[in-house]
Parts: sequence; structure tokens; C-alpha cells
Amino acid sequence: MKKLGILLLGIVFISFISCNETKKEETVEKTVEEIIDNKTVEVDETPIALGIELEGKSGSSSSARIKFLQEDGLVKMEARLNGLEPGTHAIHIHEKADCSADDATSSGGHWNPTFEPHGKWGDEEGYHRGDIGNFEVGEDGTGSISMQTDEWCLGCDDEKKNIIGKAIIVHQGADDFTSQPSGDAGARVSCGGIIQ
Repeated sequence: MKKLGILLLGIVFISFISCNETKKEETVEKTVEEIIDNKTVEVDETPIALGIELEGKSGSSSSARIKFLQEDGLVKMEARLNGLEPGTHAIHIHEKADCSADDATSSGGHWNPTFEPHGKWGDEEGYHRGDIGNFEVGEDGTGSISMQTDEWCLGCDDEKKNIIGKAIIVHQGADDFTSQPSGDAGARVSCGGIIQ
């Protein structure tokens, strides 16, 4: 009889512990779900803002002002361009923040740290991290383009994302998104280094 009492007491004790552990797990799961549902997960990142000026190259009198803002894991770019011929123009990130050559060839080729073929941004067949795209310029010689991506960063340690030390190039013509390695966009008519 004594043994039966001890056995029953043991079963009750194990059941009590098991229930408490289950409740703890449910509480933890519920807390995590509440945090995700309420979007209270915080990213400790101070916004970084950077503005650069582009100057005319290859005999062009064009200019541009480009703003970058890094916040919440995204880099946003806004470009306002002036003094360009009306029509479609390509804009790319190039390898080096060196605009010293009259034709801006000192900036190197397209920035392509992932060794992809040239293409349109987001294409499944591949694209360079510097393949921003095309934009339109009106009869008044002005144009604009904006984009945002998590594939760039401003000054991070990831060489496949960091655009600091690169250049922004505006081309005379449109990018055809197929010609390799640069889209057959013509002369480099504006250049500016992405420098902090």
C-alpha cells in the first residue's frame, strides 16, 4: 500500500512538472508571435545620408545631384540631372570613384562584385549591382530617377554591397540591357565619386 501511494505521488509530481514546462513553452512562443505580429523587433541602425555632385564629361555640360539614404537595411537613391540631351539615358555605378579622365574612363567598368552578366535590374538572367537602368530627359534637359534596394550599403563591411568608393556614371544614350559587358549606352557624359 505504501508503495502504491509513493507511485501515485510520483505520477502527480511528474504531471505537474510536465504541465509547467508546456505552459512555459507556450508563453515563450506566444511572446515571440506577439513581437512579430506587432512588429516591435527593432533594428539598431543609425540612418546614413550622403549627397554627391556629378560633373560633365566627354564635352558635356551636364550636372547632377544624387542623394543616398541608408535606413532600415535599405539604400534609397534619388537623382536630379540637368544639361542633358532630350531622350533616354543610362545611369550605372562604376568600379572606382575616379572621374579624372576627360571621358570618365578612369572610373573603370560597371561595378559587378557578384560576376553576373550585364542586364536589367532584377532580371532572373542576372545583372550587375551597378546596373541602375534608364531614365528620360525632357526638352528642358532635365531628368530624374529614384530607386531603393537592400543590395547596396553605405560603408558596410560587405564588399558585394558597399558602394562607397565607386562612381555614378550617366551615359549619352540608353542601356539596351543585353550588350555585354555594359549595355552599349554610349559616351560617359557625367561622373561623380560616391565618397563620404
